[in-house]
Amino acid sequence: QVQLVESGGRLVQAGDSLRLSCAGSGRTFSNVAMGWFRQAPGKEREIVAGISYGVAKTHYADSVKGRFTISRDMSNNTLYLQMNSLATEDTAVYFCAARRTYGISTDSHDYFHWGQGTQVTVSS
Repeated sequence: QVQLVESGGRLVQAGDSLRLSCAGSGRTFSNVAMGWFRQAPGKEREIVAGISYGVAKTHYADSVKGRFTISRDMSNNTLYLQMNSLATEDTAVYFCAARRTYGISTDSHDYFHWGQGTQVTVSS
């Protein structure tokens, strides 16, 4: 059974840092593109960051550039999102997702595997 399981979300204060993890199982995800998405209440799911096969390329939403870093550990099939200088507008449920191909996409419909999400809440 293919699974993506996120962890690391919690309540933090504005300005704090947080690292999210996404552990993959059931297949290797090192040869496909992966991404972090988030969805705030009443808003559409949006891409936060993406990483291509082999960490050759990364993509960041303008709102998180310079603050968030996506990375992956292919040896243990895990995706990470390091989030620094968190702001209240970063509050959302964060999802990791995997494509079936190697290139990054900003469209959530292009991702086949999804985790259940982890809640990040940033208080002022």
